Amino acid sequence: MDTAEAALRPQLTPWNEGYRTGHAVLDAQHAAMLQLCDELAAQCGAGDDAARAFEATVERLKALANEHFAAEAALLPEGTDLDELQDERSEFGYLAAEVATTGHFDRVERQRFLALWCLGHIAGWAPRLRAMAPRG
Repeated sequence: MDTAEAALRPQLTPWNEGYRTGHAVLDAQHAAMLQLCDELAAQCGAGDDAARAFEATVERLKALANEHFAAEAALLPEGTDLDELQDERSEFGYLAAEVATTGHFDRVERQRFLALWCLGHIAGWAPRLRAMAPRG
């Protein structure tokens, strides 16, 4: 498969043990976010039912992301990366609500964007959060 063909397909997001943070709640949320991205991939087909299911899953992903950002923020000690996390939360909220929409992109493009954004967030924050995990 060449690069052009790959760009036309949804982005699958399998769990990678390297994403573990050592915080059970965050790990479960990260895994759930990736699962929702895979559900979006399965809902990229044609038809009204697929379109409705896709939009419902996008809303579930946005709600989970908000819950997740709050859980991450609660773990961060004052003065450590909190501003960066809040910026990321705002960025995701804006992009998911205003940019990655049906008015701008088709379902495959939206799914790929959301999946890659989630993967980037998880891969970027996992090492920092792992460093703060309780030892034991």
